[in-house]
Amino acid sequence: MIDKDPSTYSWVAYAWVFALSAWGGVVSFIRKVNSGAARSWNLMELMGELVTSAFAGLITFWLCESAGISPLITACMVGISGHMGSRAIFQFEKWAERKFNGQP
Repeated sequence: MIDKDPSTYSWVAYAWVFALSAWGGVVSFIRKVNSGAARSWNLMELMGELVTSAFAGLITFWLCESAGISPLITACMVGISGHMGSRAIFQFEKWAERKFNGQP
């Protein structure tokens, strides 16, 4: 089996990752607008949500690929982490601290 690295995936794969995670970010933004936590026509808030969601989705994609998780489950996790945005990044950070600091 060929070792995978971020440069070996096609632009189509990355387009799907960004689209799914951004879609999750849009859903999160709509939820925030509906709850009054965000203003509906604030472009900077929306862009911040999309960038954060795309980053969380990309990290999720790489982790799933590294773990050998099936593509359909990976797609679901990418969308969910895109919706979670910074909360997903925080969870990844806590996981990495436990893993690399030898904590249970």
